[in-house]
Amino acid sequence: MSRLWIESLGLSHFRSHKRDSLSLDERPVALYGANGAGKTNILEAVSLLSPGRGIRRAGVDEIARQPEAVGWKVSAILHAPDRVHELETRAEHGANRVVFIDEKTAPQVALGRISRMVWLVPAMDRLWLEGADGRRRFLDRMTLSFEPSHAEVTLAYNKAMAERNRLLKDMVRDAMWYGALEERMAEAGSSIIANRTNALERLQAAMDKAETAFPVADLSIDGDLIAEKDSLLNALQESRPADLRAGRTLIGPHRADMSAIYRAKNLLAKQCSTGEQKALLLSLILANARALAEDFGAPPIMLLDEVAAHLDAERRAALYDEICALKTQAWMTGTGAELFAELGDRAQHFEVSEIEGTSQISPQNPL
Repeated sequence: MSRLWIESLGLSHFRSHKRDSLSLDERPVALYGANGAGKTNILEAVSLLSPGRGIRRAGVDEIARQPEAVGWKVSAILHAPDRVHELETRAEHGANRVVFIDEKTAPQVALGRISRMVWLVPAMDRLWLEGADGRRRFLDRMTLSFEPSHAEVTLAYNKAMAERNRLLKDMVRDAMWYGALEERMAEAGSSIIANRTNALERLQAAMDKAETAFPVADLSIDGDLIAEKDSLLNALQESRPADLRAGRTLIGPHRADMSAIYRAKNLLAKQCSTGEQKALLLSLILANARALAEDFGAPPIMLLDEVAAHLDAERRAALYDEICALKTQAWMTGTGAELFAELGDRAQHFEVSEIEGTSQISPQNPL
């Protein structure tokens, strides 16, 4: 199987990093240092080499290093299954983000065609306890890893729904105003449901057949699953009176939720312990990576922020073994070098520190 990995990463005026660079090989990357040193900023920079707003979902002006506010840039050399690519994404002060692939401008979705990424960040640790919105984003991110066009159909659906919701809030009752919007919502919505369903089936299959130290979950999508376009269109039309009373669209894929049951204990994820919930999340991420390796011909790049949190030493070692077995270039952060001791020379180790408000990256030998 081919490998997908970043050979070099360059940062310019990116959050706490004024100018930084990393030279890398195919192995996993362990980044450690004190809280606030700039470790997660590195993972965020890598995440912007994929479609979307990255691991923090930040606006372009939030990313620029302060107080300079002169814009920012992330550049990389990426080894993909087809060839080596030069990537760059940047935003000038007050301007939109732009993407370059091999020195040519490209849409963000093109990044998803040449590479794949999956990630897990601390904000996801409460995924099973909080609202459905976060779980939908989590599901859509995994779906996007399988189907890069999922971003476009989701954007089309949300845009049409926003226009429909404005009509509903203004109590517009004339059916002709709704027809084209509902047609667009039904077309995009049926694709969203099909993409999500396919992604969940791939994840379930990858978990079921894997020999892993992490728990297996039974996954499902709850809520409105009207997958056929004409049926969804009819449902939107029939729901208009109720939607007018509510002032918003009450049916559709934007109302869906994802649930998981810890199979060994037959427990809903939200009823599991903190450690079990983290292990279930890691199980999903690992399943996502295994399934993508089959589809894409190479395992995805993994971004695992504060990955050791809530994991004991045994499960941490098991995670590192699975990452190395996958042959993925996983980028991991933690507060101390000891958290990556089990990796030894199977990974590249870097210390991230902050000196007078500027982050610095220093290569280190493993413990």
